[in-house]
Amino acid sequence: MSTPETGRVLLVNPNTNRATTEMMRALAARSLHGSGLGVDGITAAAGPSMIVDPVALKESESHVRDAVLRALDAAEEGGHRYLAVIVAAIGDPGRSQLDEELDLPVVGIGQAAILAAGQAGRRFGMATSTPLLVDSLAALVAEHRMSQGFTGVRLTESEPLVLAADPEQQFAELAAAVDQCTEADGADAVIIAGGPLSETARRIADSRTCEIVEPIPSAARWVLQELRLSGL
Repeated sequence: MSTPETGRVLLVNPNTNRATTEMMRALAARSLHGSGLGVDGITAAAGPSMIVDPVALKESESHVRDAVLRALDAAEEGGHRYLAVIVAAIGDPGRSQLDEELDLPVVGIGQAAILAAGQAGRRFGMATSTPLLVDSLAALVAEHRMSQGFTGVRLTESEPLVLAADPEQQFAELAAAVDQCTEADGADAVIIAGGPLSETARRIADSRTCEIVEPIPSAARWVLQELRLSGL
């Protein structure tokens, strides 16, 4: 018997790739299966197909805000409302601004992954394919006061757009970066840092004995926790 749907969550993809939006939406929906919550996905109207540098990350903040506010307005006009928002890019562009503006939980996948990975003082690292975002990721860790246990970022050898076109190479190189995090840096948990890397993150989680922190499921769990705490 399926669980009756009691509300919906809005997932926004700051990248403009609609296929990535649907992949992340479906993963969030699977993570919330049985909770009564459904997930709708929206895509930023402007910006790059994949955020790979700090300039694009910063510029995407306004696109994320615009997309979310339009979707919330449209939902209200249609007679329903969203219960929470997930910002589905690892740098959480626009999350803090929306969190201040809205009266509903706004969760970033970077925020949720960092808090999950670093819980109870655990040592954690990140594996990713975006070298130009290393400083931004470290700053996000610091923003959430988790720097003490952070072992750093390990990178793939190839560029992100190259790996996006070759899932098997992406898997192999990210898995190697995970092994560097654990074997060289002593991390107990590793975040696969990137929304578009979600499918590969799941494969790596199935192939490694260390804890792999997947950002989309982490954000979905955080949303569920926030809604339960608020009695929704």
